[in-house]
Parts: sequence; C-alpha cells; structure tokens
Amino acid sequence: MASVKGFRGLGVRLVQTVSSTRAFARIAPHVVPALDRAVHRVTRGKVLLSAQLLPGVILTATGARSGQPRRTPLACMPESAAGGRPASWLLIGSNFGRTDHPAWTANLLAHPDAEISWKGEDIPVRARLLEGEERAAAWKALLAFWPPYATYQG
Repeated sequence: MASVKGFRGLGVRLVQTVSSTRAFARIAPHVVPALDRAVHRVTRGKVLLSAQLLPGVILTATGARSGQPRRTPLACMPESAAGGRPASWLLIGSNFGRTDHPAWTANLLAHPDAEISWKGEDIPVRARLLEGEERAAAWKALLAFWPPYATYQG
C-alpha cells in the first residue's frame, strides 16, 4: 500500500510540474475540458477525468450574455463539512495560467445561482466573490492544496 501512495505522490508532483509550464497553459484549455465533458457524459456524471489527481466539478452557470446554461468542468478545492458532502467548493478563475479571465467567472458574477455536479450529484449553489482577509486566507489554503496556482498568478 505504501508504494501505491508513493507512486500517486510522484504522479501528483509530475502533474504539478507539467501544469506549471507555458506549453500546458496553451494546450490544456483546448484539451482538458473537452475530455472532462466527454468522460462525464459517458459515465452519467460519475467521473471527471481530471479529478483523478485534483478534485473537480462540472459547473452549470447561466451565460452572462446569452442567458443559456453553460457547463464547464473545473478543478476545485472542496471545503470540508461534517458528513459526506463538502460544505462549499472554492473555484479558481485561473484559466490554466493564461492572462484573460475564463468566461465562467463573468457568468457567475452576472448570475450567482448555479449548479455543480459533484461525484454524480447535482447540487444547487450560490457563488460569491471572496475579498479581503477571506480571499487571502483562501488563496493561502489553495497554494498549499495545489502549488501550481502560484505559477499561474505570476
């Protein structure tokens, strides 16, 4: 069992290193979401391919301009609660380290009531933008959770 844990740790470190590169920032936005959507659809919401290394959700938000539902696979940091399901999820508009904001952030700012699919369960949520000390504390926790976010910020 320890060797499996060690291998997983090595795999996570490798993914963290790769996901911090400029090449990843150029290619991943075109490949990762498409693969996640396909696997999520085929497994009826039970599996997100990218969530095998980093927790993820499918966010369904209302389009800021179109008013249409928009489904976006996202990495997240679940915030724990007593029991099985997290109390909330931190979603980071990192856009794989690119300079522009992802469209889903504008969608949530315009229409904060949304839905996430978490491990096959559709859960209504209400988004809010973190600010001040709350944002700083969340950012610190996120950097401990997934260090490549520091590279994305740079």
